[in-house]
Amino acid sequence: MFESHRSLRDDYEVSCPELDFLVERAAEVAGVYGARMTGGGFGGCTVNLVDKGASEDLRAASFEGYGARFGFEPDFYVLQASDGTSEITPRGFVRSPTD
Repeated sequence: MFESHRSLRDDYEVSCPELDFLVERAAEVAGVYGARMTGGGFGGCTVNLVDKGASEDLRAASFEGYGARFGFEPDFYVLQASDGTSEITPRGFVRSPTD
């Protein structure tokens, strides 16, 4: 993921200083396995692959110095991967695509 971000930044030139800052900070946090920008480029979000126990450390690292440098604070969302899409039937039962 880090290499992918470097490619987007250097080869495609679609990153921005704010996202580069967040990816660089993420690389310094133990328990972060990868980070890269996502979305349309020129702003947007970073996606980080993080050990569950390291999310607060990543949050602290992301906020440290960001506001002073860029004039606003980043948003930070902790999400967990799921099984993906499923269908909700009229009776309210959930059926996975493999059923």
